[in-house]
Parts: sequence; structure tokens; C-alpha cells
Amino acid sequence: MAEKQTITVAHGDGIGPEIMDATLKILEAAGAQLNYDKIAIGQDVYLKGVTSGIEEGAWDSLRKNKIFLKAPITTPQGGGFKSLNVTVRKSLGLFANVRPCKAFTPFVSSNFPNMDLVIVRENEEDLYAGIEHQQTEEVVQTLKLVSRPGIESIVRYAFEYARVNNRKKVTCMTKDNIMKHTDGLFHSVFDEVSKEYPNIEADHMIIDIGSAKLADNPEDFDVVVTLNLYGDIVSDIAAEVAGSVGLGGSANIGTDVAMFEAIHGSAPDIAGKNIANPSGLLNGAIMMLVHIGQTDVAEKIENAWLKTLEDGIHTGDVYQEDISVKKVGTQEFADAIIERLGQTPTKFEIKKYDTDADPMKVERRPTKNYRKKELKGVDVFIDWIENDRDPDVIGKGLEDCQGDTLKLKMITNRGVKVYPGGLPETFKTDHWRCRFVAQDENKELTHADITQLLDNISKAGFDFIKTEHLYTFDGDRGYSLGQGE
Repeated sequence: MAEKQTITVAHGDGIGPEIMDATLKILEAAGAQLNYDKIAIGQDVYLKGVTSGIEEGAWDSLRKNKIFLKAPITTPQGGGFKSLNVTVRKSLGLFANVRPCKAFTPFVSSNFPNMDLVIVRENEEDLYAGIEHQQTEEVVQTLKLVSRPGIESIVRYAFEYARVNNRKKVTCMTKDNIMKHTDGLFHSVFDEVSKEYPNIEADHMIIDIGSAKLADNPEDFDVVVTLNLYGDIVSDIAAEVAGSVGLGGSANIGTDVAMFEAIHGSAPDIAGKNIANPSGLLNGAIMMLVHIGQTDVAEKIENAWLKTLEDGIHTGDVYQEDISVKKVGTQEFADAIIERLGQTPTKFEIKKYDTDADPMKVERRPTKNYRKKELKGVDVFIDWIENDRDPDVIGKGLEDCQGDTLKLKMITNRGVKVYPGGLPETFKTDHWRCRFVAQDENKELTHADITQLLDNISKAGFDFIKTEHLYTFDGDRGYSLGQGE
């Protein structure tokens, strides 16, 4: 018998303890070679004043064991509490979120019986960096941060996942028609990496129409790779279209550590009632068993789960009067799966994992070839409400500040050009982006030029609240043009 592997387990809160107990009961009955190192996370930890939702000592368990099976938790609203999922993913470098979405018709209702796709979501960057500021009374901002190494890691993971699991197509989804630098970089890196996998079809879709097509005809998709926020949204769409968010398991994969969970939340309204479906966490645990090499146990559990579904033993969330045979609670559903361990489904395809496939090859590596970076200008953001917010007044005032090396090129308000030559109909807030560029286009600016400009702006009585430097990289513009520029 193989030596048991110790994993870190968190029971969470809400329905978490119930579905974790059911899942562990099934794992042990199936012969999983596991020991459990249990930690406390979630609401109770938050209420102790730990804003991250996880105590310092728990990190030692995660670093030592490398594998984390986590039940859902509740993040208190407001008060500066940070998402525990985001904290764990980012702190431990869990860059890939993998969410299989498969239909189990007719036993779980879905209009798409042949649906079988996987969402691969970037897990650390994008808007989930959580960097937000209130800059004026009227305007707040959040920063969307993506990196070439982060993008390359997740795109390569998607193609490697497709290769190892005999998937035929990878679809990239972005909004690069609008966000040409952030989403544009994701798309361009996808195109670069796809050339290394000539046997796997690669295509790209704009996220809005891609989401619509995913909801309308998910059977056309195989593997979808996308940025963090989009992936969060489309994976829930796909899970719901497949039949139930409550069935979905999720893997969060890093180079050293991996976390496995259900995709649904803690559902505190039904906690303690023995009615929650443990399938999502159980499917996460099956992914965990495959990840650590206990594929025989994973197959045994998954086939027993499929047999339970087709035998009509269902929890209330998927129960159908004309299909289901018996409505059961959380623990009874677990017992039904245990009774069927060693059996295989007759209507679903029997699950068999390929243990001979070459291992996945994903490295996380920084950019090696740095291009020449040149400073060409600066966007100065100003909080200003004087003179009925007349753009001509702020424009002429800032032109008096520009000095010998910089000149004011334009002012935008919420991204719309208002000076020079703006339209009077444009609604204006108290937040103004003022673009200054070099008077001599062939001259590289210095930080001293920028600080002198800011000093002039401050002395003129303007409240500058933020700056963004405008760079080129080997001559390529590294910033977006303003509307009308």
C-alpha cells in the first residue's frame, strides 16, 4: 500500500462543514491514501479581526503539505475584509483556475446533452489585484494589471491541459477591441504560444459575443482560456448551462501548491439543514486525487458518483419529479455513493484517466529580452470643479504651466476629449486627465521634466491626484491614445 499523503483541509463555514464531512467520508471509504491536517479559515477567523480570513499558522500547513482541499467560506461584507480565495491564490502563486463543465442529462436538466468543456482562468492578475482608489469626490478607479509572464503561464497551461487530456481546441476570450494594451497583450501572447501546438486548433473571440455563444451553444467549445474577471463570469455561465453550479469542482494550480474546491459559495441560508449537494466539493476532491497521482481512487469515486446520478438518487437542487427516483439529503447522498463504490455507470461513459500521458510542461519565467524604454510624456490627473467645469478654463490654466520641455496636448474627462475642441454636450465630472507630451518629439524626457511640470501645476493652484508616464518600447507606443487624439 502506498504511503499516505498529508493534505491540508478546511471545513469552511455555511454549508462547508456538511459537504466536507460528506466528501471526506467518501474519500476514506474509497481507499484514498490521505492524512488530514485541518485548519480554520473563513467567517470565524474574520470575526477575530484577521482581515485576510486565514491565521498566520495556517500558512505553515499549506507550505508543508502543498495540497489544500477547501470548503466554501463566507467573506463578511464591507469593513475592509479581503477575499480569502484571492489571498490564497495570489500568495501561493496558484496561477491557473481549472473548471470542467459537463452536462449530465437527463439526470441533471440541461439543454445541451453533449456539453463537455473546460474553463482555464488566469488566477492572479487583472482587476482581481484589488488596487482601488477614490481620487475625487465623484470618481473612483481600479487598476487592471496584467503581465507577460502571467499571461504566458496561463495560456501555456491551457494548451498543455488540452494536450494531456486529448482536447482538440483552445479558445481565447478577451476584450482587446477596447482594452488594446492589457487584453491586446493576452491575445498576442495566445497567438504566439498557439504556434507551438500545431495539432490543437486555436481561435479567439471577443468576450461579449463569446459569452453569448457559450450560453447559446456550449457544445461548440472545448477549452476556453481567458483573463481573471472574464473567467470568473464565463465559468459560472458554463456551469449553470451544464445543469447546476452546485455540481462544479475547481482546481487552482501553482508550480508548488494546489487548492481544490467547489465553485459555489457557502450558502448560509441552507446551512445545517442537511440538504446541500456535496457534488461540487467531491468533484474538486476527484481533481485533487488525479493531481496527486491517486487516479485509481479518483476513477472509483467518479464512476460511483455517476452511477448514483443515473440511479436517480438526487439532492433537492437537481431533483426532477419525472426523472429522479429518490430525494436525499447531504449525508444520504454520500452514503449512496459509498454503496456504489466499485460499480460503473451504464448510461454515462465510464471514467478512465490516462496514466500514460506525458506530464504537463509549464514554466513560470520572467521576460528576458527587455526593450528600450523612453519617456515621451505624462498624463496628469486633476481634481477640479471651478468655473462650472469649463474645459477652456482648465486648459488655458494648464498651458501656462507647461514650461520649456512639455506641452499640453489634450484633456479628457472619463476618457472623452474635452479640450481643445470638445463638445458642450459632453457630461463632465471632477476628474480630468491632462496629457502632456514632449515639445521636441525626438527628445527623451527626464523625471526632472515631469517634477518641474508638477511643481508648476501645484503652484498654479491645481490639485493633481495621480500621474501616469507615457513610454515607448523600442519605439512602440506603450499607452492608449485618447479619444479624438
